Amino acid sequence: MFTVRDRERVTERVLKMAEEDARVVASAVVGSLAVSEGDRWSDLDLTFAVADNVPLGDVLADWTRTLGQEFDAAHLFDISAGASVYRVFLLPGCLQFDLSFTPASQFGASGPKFKLLSGAGVEKPHIQPTPESELFGYGVHHAVRARICIERGRYWQAEYWISAVRDYALSLACRRRGLSPFHGRGFDDLPPDVRNRFIEALPTSLQRDALLAALRVAIDGLLQEAGNLQEFLTKVEPWLREIMQP
Repeated sequence: MFTVRDRERVTERVLKMAEEDARVVASAVVGSLAVSEGDRWSDLDLTFAVADNVPLGDVLADWTRTLGQEFDAAHLFDISAGASVYRVFLLPGCLQFDLSFTPASQFGASGPKFKLLSGAGVEKPHIQPTPESELFGYGVHHAVRARICIERGRYWQAEYWISAVRDYALSLACRRRGLSPFHGRGFDDLPPDVRNRFIEALPTSLQRDALLAALRVAIDGLLQEAGNLQEFLTKVEPWLREIMQP
């Protein structure tokens, strides 16, 4: 596995690349390292502003080539978010490096985990957390799909949907308590009694009875975390209870 020094070495080189590239006019660190020193396992997230008259794809292609040559970086995938392009790399030692570029006129903090290193950013609204109603709605949808898959004998697919119900219920629990619901980041910080409620929502096998038992626990947890959505809850709870009848 990579070391902290490995991560620092990559950071130093990439920031040097930015200094030497006239197309790049600002830089920032984002993610956990923007607000703390992180830990032994923290990945690296760096973001850069590109002059508005320069295509992002040109800079991204050049930097990808350099990272491949100097660090043997593997390009995993890209994500587009508004005007920004994120490219995710895996480096030797399994160091994950998230590199992103944004046109200078739209470069700025979209959340609290943003530390400007050079240049300037613009003021922009922060991304708002997913509404509770949306998390609950997805959980309800996935519960119905799980139940149907069990009846169809599609047990692997049923397990997929049951896990999704559990994850959305836990995300809703995080959202209600001011914790991050994103990618399970807040799950371990939930109160023990909340976490323990969902332990049996982990299917113990792909047998029909085990899947039904896990789905029932996941649904119970989802409904319990929907306390602020009374109108929605009142409507769908009887339907979810009904589909779980033998």
